[in-house]
Amino acid sequence: MTTEPIPPQHVRTFADIAAQLAARVGTVVLGKPDVVRLALTALFAQGHVLLEDVPGVGKTTLARALASAVRGQWRRIQFTPDLLPSDVSGVTIFNQASRGFEFHPGPVFANIVIADEINRASPKTQSALLEVMEERRVTVDGVPHPVPQPFLVVATQNPVEMDGTYRLPEAQLDRFLVKLSVGYPSEEVEVEVLRGAAGRSPDTLDPVTDTATVGEMVKLAQRVHIADALYTYAVRLAAATRNHAQVRVGVSPRGVIALTRAASAYALIQGRGYVLPEDFKALVEPVFAHRVLLSADAQLRGVTPTEVLDDAVRSVAVPLPANGPGPTPGPGPGPGLEHAAPSARGTGRDHAAPSPRGTGGSDHAAASPYPGGPDHAAASPYPGGPDRAAASPYAGGPDRAVASPHVGGPGVAAPGPYANGAATSYPTPGGVPGATYPAPGGMSDAARPMPGGVPGGSYPASGGVPDAVPPAAGGVADAPRVGA
Repeated sequence: MTTEPIPPQHVRTFADIAAQLAARVGTVVLGKPDVVRLALTALFAQGHVLLEDVPGVGKTTLARALASAVRGQWRRIQFTPDLLPSDVSGVTIFNQASRGFEFHPGPVFANIVIADEINRASPKTQSALLEVMEERRVTVDGVPHPVPQPFLVVATQNPVEMDGTYRLPEAQLDRFLVKLSVGYPSEEVEVEVLRGAAGRSPDTLDPVTDTATVGEMVKLAQRVHIADALYTYAVRLAAATRNHAQVRVGVSPRGVIALTRAASAYALIQGRGYVLPEDFKALVEPVFAHRVLLSADAQLRGVTPTEVLDDAVRSVAVPLPANGPGPTPGPGPGPGLEHAAPSARGTGRDHAAPSPRGTGGSDHAAASPYPGGPDHAAASPYPGGPDRAAASPYAGGPDRAVASPHVGGPGVAAPGPYANGAATSYPTPGGVPGATYPAPGGMSDAARPMPGGVPGGSYPASGGVPDAVPPAAGGVADAPRVGA
């Protein structure tokens, strides 16, 4: 199914609102920006969150803060061994005055439902959440009752004091989009928590937006562009868990769908209308870890799902561009792709692919010599000879590609296969070759302002630090590069 490209202004608006929500929730949940970002990802991807951690680290506070920030209705269900399914979903009661049956909704009818200590209820009661988590409706006496939208279940469970608890079955674990752990705060953050504990409460948060806007943001996340090669990449990541020697049950197809949905929302939060391989890498552990069942031997030897997922990610080749001229990958692990706009820039040193730029300075381009000036590759001249590749000089000849020389001719990019001996990229759906994994319509990253308002900014690598390029003598910064 082909979807219309998301307008850049809508992408910026989405990223701005998400950043404001994260900042607002972060005033209550201190020192946990990654956890807050992943919780927002689940909200926009129509998923659910399972928080597993020791008591008192802010699991319930996170859910309440999310509800306050979006002006949503929240309900809390304290799961106990004597809790009944009707206590969760609701019950039909005979009204003597009207001489008919009336449905009384349970606490599950809210925008954000906190299922506190879900593993302390019986499996029969736990199963009461299965339908509403998947179908977003409750069926009582054969009559379906839809729950409010947006709808998010935040379930908590403690890994300690396991007496009298019931382990969640795999069928229910698979319903949760992500499994998170808040963890203990750092010393500085814990001191700040103590300093403002009296006046810091989720109930005092001013809303950033409303549930209607969140609903529109959910629809927008469903239109994010994912290249066909990335769909294949997601399937191969799941297959690597199924074929792993230490895994008894690998990731299901529902888990692969969850990964792509989460990556779409995560990309928009980062200010992009398209998905990159780095998005999958950042989400593999929270989305896949609770879906992997280790073998008995692996459990005895202390192997963790995280270690298995690290092996799976290393075993699957990252998809790289393969059609048409385009930029070369940057150094480092993963596909650190350089995005540069194909239009001419102003004056100064112009680092971009693959055409000479304007006047006023030497035209540098990745892995390709240009007349009229020293032919150093993008963003980093090296002494000792012309045509050194970016970030890693290679001896033995000119025009070596980044991170790995290839046989077959100069200017061959690494580390994936390319057609015709030259660096290539996916063409955009609009038909304009250019930046790798661009948004539909052919707009490259360098030409778009970032959510922070700085035009031409590069998207940061998975570590969060963009590969900045020093400005040229003419005062115009080189084209940004993206590292893995």
